[in-house]
Amino acid sequence: MLPRLDSWKLRPARDLGLPPSERRRSNLREAGWFEALLHGGWWSVMRLYLRLAHRFEIHQREHLPTEAPFVMVANHSSHLDALALCAPLPMRLRAQVFPLAAGDTFFSKPTTSLFAAHALNALPVWRKSGGRHGMEDLRQRLVEEPSGFILFPEGTRTRDGQMASFKAGLGMLVAGTSVPVIPCHLEGCFAAWPPHRGRPSPGRVRLRLGPPRTFADVPHDRTGWDHIAQVTEQAVRELGGGATPPASPDPN
Repeated sequence: MLPRLDSWKLRPARDLGLPPSERRRSNLREAGWFEALLHGGWWSVMRLYLRLAHRFEIHQREHLPTEAPFVMVANHSSHLDALALCAPLPMRLRAQVFPLAAGDTFFSKPTTSLFAAHALNALPVWRKSGGRHGMEDLRQRLVEEPSGFILFPEGTRTRDGQMASFKAGLGMLVAGTSVPVIPCHLEGCFAAWPPHRGRPSPGRVRLRLGPPRTFADVPHDRTGWDHIAQVTEQAVRELGGGATPPASPDPN
C-alpha cells in the first residue's frame, strides 16, 4: 500500500536561501549532489594516500561507528588527524560525517573555506565568537539529523607533540544524550606533518580506537561538561600508552 500524502514529512534544507559564502560558514550547511560526489572522490583519494604514503594502520577496528549519531575524539597534532579519523568510516555515512574545524583558521578566507566545506565537509566552530549558541546548534544537529562529528577537544594542534588537556566543548555536545563517544589515539601524525611544516612527509600513522562511551546520565551543565572532558581525555591517553595489538589492514 502506498503511503498517504499527508503522512510525508518534507523539510526544507536548513541552509535554504543563504548566500554561498554564508552557507559555507554556517554550521547548518547541508550537502547537495555536487558536494556528495566531491566527498566520495576526495575520500577515495585520501584512503589511497594514507595507505601508500603513511602505511596507515587501524587497531581495534571493531569500534568504528557504523551509524550516526556519534562523536569521534582524538589527540590533535597535525592536519593529518582529521583525514586519519574520517578515512576508515563507511562511505555510506560520508554525507553525515562532519569534522569540526576552527572557523578562524579554515573559514576566514574564500579558498580555505571552499576546501573545508566542499571537500572535507567540515563545520566551523568559532573560538572567538558564537560560543554557547553555536554549540547548542551543533548539539541539536548531532542528535536530530543524526550526524557524526570528528572533534579534537584540545582545541588546537600541539606544538611540541605532547597532548594537552581536553576542553569542555565535547561535554556541551553530548551531556545528557545517548550519543556514543569513541575515544581515539593517533600516532605518527606529528612526525609526518607537524604544525611548523608546510607539507607532509612519508611516515607510518597508527589509529587506535577504544570502546564507545555514553553520557546520558551526566548533567548538561559545567560540572557535567568538565567530567566528560576528563573521562574522555583519560581514555585517549590510555590508548596512547597501551601495548600495540595486531593491526587490521588499511582502510578499504
